[in-house]
Amino acid sequence: MFCVNRVLSARMSERWIVRVEGKEYGPADLSALREWKEEGRVLSTNEARLAGEENWIRAGEIPDLFAEASPQAPPVQVPSDVPSPPGLFQICFDSVALYIRGFFPFLGLTLLVLVPSVVAQVTGLLLDDSRSTDLNARSVLAAGFTFCMLLLTLAAWPLYIAGIQILTAELALGRRLRFFALLNSAVKFWPRVAVLCLLVYLAFLFWTLVPMSVIFLIALAGPSSLSFFLVLMIGAIQVWIVSRLFINFLFWQQTAVLDERDVAGALRESKSLARSGQDLPWFKRPLWQGVLISSLWFLFVLALNLPTLVPAMRGYWHVVTTTQDPQVLVHTMASLPKSHGIDRLTFALGLLESMLRPLLGIAFVLIFFAARARAEGGESA
Repeated sequence: MFCVNRVLSARMSERWIVRVEGKEYGPADLSALREWKEEGRVLSTNEARLAGEENWIRAGEIPDLFAEASPQAPPVQVPSDVPSPPGLFQICFDSVALYIRGFFPFLGLTLLVLVPSVVAQVTGLLLDDSRSTDLNARSVLAAGFTFCMLLLTLAAWPLYIAGIQILTAELALGRRLRFFALLNSAVKFWPRVAVLCLLVYLAFLFWTLVPMSVIFLIALAGPSSLSFFLVLMIGAIQVWIVSRLFINFLFWQQTAVLDERDVAGALRESKSLARSGQDLPWFKRPLWQGVLISSLWFLFVLALNLPTLVPAMRGYWHVVTTTQDPQVLVHTMASLPKSHGIDRLTFALGLLESMLRPLLGIAFVLIFFAARARAEGGESA
């Protein structure tokens, strides 16, 4: 404080001469200059010099004369409207909570696609005549009815997808939606979601079946170093392409229904949101949250089907390890005994999987909401 007071007293004792329109005024101390400034007699553009010196400066450069205390800049803060994305555990917990809250509407949506499939299986079993190899009326009727139920399932699938998005959004906002009102809201999205289903599913199907077919043909030619290298290369390309498709199609259902974008806009926005959140830890980015949720669902389905998969895999493994000729291997695997009728355990596990499948859609809606909130918050910030 003593040093500061000495500096201030030294400045107050300085005497200045001011030149206005060619005339010089002074010497005057700092307090007199302040009075002249308040009276408008001294402007910051006027010339001034210390008494006894020859160098002229602008009056605005005289310390503490025209300088005003500039307001302190507020500290930089992270905008409060940009929420922190939820963790994986929170997404799973909220998904289960929303599923329980809207259990019956979710069940109704599941029955839209489940009932035709079950009816086709039961009817096909009743009309099946496995003892006869000839084409008869019963086999034709069974095939025709099964095909009609398949078409009905495919027609209901876009409603199922759109309904899950709408219902999850309403439940997340604390509102409830009756089932028929939900269907009425989902019907208007049917054409858009149906086109996107064709694009997305056919892209995955193409890049899954074509490389696998090429690998199968290479395997039939017999083992060699070249065939092994080709199989590895084709497998790596397939994995890369499928992963890129997964990224680009991550939020296509949400952008098409909740954002109400057209086909091209839904795919563009899905890709943009999937690649967002680069400033976040990797496990909180939308892409990796989608990967983790999908992996958890895959592991759950795999565990659910283990009782039926293990016996079949044992049979295939025995054939593969005991057969050397590729052609004999293919013939033997094709002639393995297949179960007839409906296995009760398989049917029950498949029914449980279908009933719990909306959990996957709910989780992706929650991830989409978090990514959308950060994108909008970042733009407004």
